[in-house]
Amino acid sequence: MTTSIGKLSKSFFLKLLVGIIILPFVFWGMGDVFRGGNQNVIATIDSNKVSTQEFVNYVNRLNLNETQIENLSKTDLIEQILSDYIGKKVMSFEIEKLELVVSDNALREIIKNDKSFFKDDKFSRTEYEKFLIKSGITAPQFEANIVEQEKRKQFLSSLAGGIVVPEILIEKEFRKENQIKIIQYIDLEKYHSKNKPSQENIKELYERNKNVFFTELKSIRYAEIKPEFISGGKEYNENFFKQLDNIENNILDGQTFEETVKVNNLKIVEFNKINAKKENEAKNKVENLPDNLFKKIYNIKIPQSPEIINIDSKYYLAEIKDEEKKNRPMNDPEVLKALNAQLSFKEKIENNTSLAKDISLGAFDGENYKKFADDNGLIVKDYKISNLKQNDIFSEGLIKRIFLTKDGDINLLTNNTLTKSFLISTKKTEYKKLDKNGNDFEQYEAKARLNLINKIYQSYDENANQKYKVEVNQRTIDRVKNSFQ
Repeated sequence: MTTSIGKLSKSFFLKLLVGIIILPFVFWGMGDVFRGGNQNVIATIDSNKVSTQEFVNYVNRLNLNETQIENLSKTDLIEQILSDYIGKKVMSFEIEKLELVVSDNALREIIKNDKSFFKDDKFSRTEYEKFLIKSGITAPQFEANIVEQEKRKQFLSSLAGGIVVPEILIEKEFRKENQIKIIQYIDLEKYHSKNKPSQENIKELYERNKNVFFTELKSIRYAEIKPEFISGGKEYNENFFKQLDNIENNILDGQTFEETVKVNNLKIVEFNKINAKKENEAKNKVENLPDNLFKKIYNIKIPQSPEIINIDSKYYLAEIKDEEKKNRPMNDPEVLKALNAQLSFKEKIENNTSLAKDISLGAFDGENYKKFADDNGLIVKDYKISNLKQNDIFSEGLIKRIFLTKDGDINLLTNNTLTKSFLISTKKTEYKKLDKNGNDFEQYEAKARLNLINKIYQSYDENANQKYKVEVNQRTIDRVKNSFQ
């Protein structure tokens, strides 16, 4: 199944224009399933195809941390990485057209001046060789990467080189971060929580959303793929991974679980009607099923579509045979908690909507601001905010929004989850003065320059997105993600 760029960043080019990073060559062994030359297409850029193996090789070179690796199947990180890779490919097409060159002398100087390879304050050939051995790459591979990075730098310089930043933009950047907001605020937590959801409302909400509250029971099955089954030996060698690739390709072409098992003489293990806690219908824990294997199988997104998964250097063919959903009763503690939370959230929205309307009608002008607080048992507090750092009262996001408020305005500010809501009355804004000879001037000049450059890059990015047609194979992306479940 091929789709457009979809949930991948449409500004795939822009992220690369903002900064250049030389990727560390640290391998963490992603996707052994895809070793051995898998050529399934994961994306196309105009007529240029990106194979699964090509993309996986790229991902293998990224220095992802442990948390990122663990959450690959749960987040859009794979999509983001693919978007980055597409951006690099697009940039390489543009660079090729410009015929940019990095000389051998320039390459040598870059490497000789890299302090990563220094010993006793000078370049050490031994340190360089140790780096290559540790990274598992050859000198030509590493040097080719350096050349690519330098060409990108040349390309970016051609777009935004020689920019002179107007002083007014520097002053504007300074004033954004160097103002003091003198405010009054009313914390609305007690106002929002004064009315508890009634039993009648809880019941009504449950009946309207009964199908939302269910226990999911899945019947799973799997078969270990051993070397002796598919490659005639006991070693996980090149021949094994070649045969594993063949199985993967056959699955992508529509081969079923039963067909794959039969062709490869695999032995099936089945467990019927298991919930996410690895319990059967009688609420008994299922034995003889390792947690890590169960978790990966249970989280397969497409029922009746076999997946190849890797657990502790062993390989399994697995699928969700079928799944069933059973409604949970209203008195279930987790259901009750969810219903109460939903009703409380709804009340907050209604309250905030009403308050926002009152603000727009001028209902809080003058003494009405304090009167509202008194009538509802709330307190008006004075506060001075001098920086963007999060504190015990306001998050960084709310502080940024406070800095955008105008003197004399009354605003309702909430965080994204509505856990914090405030009525903010901005009394006065004070500004610090920019010292053109001070140490901070260059800092804000750099920020203003970056903003200006980003606008140029954004313009180029819009052109690149119109110029190149990008399509991705979502099914292949899902299989890459599922290998981490």
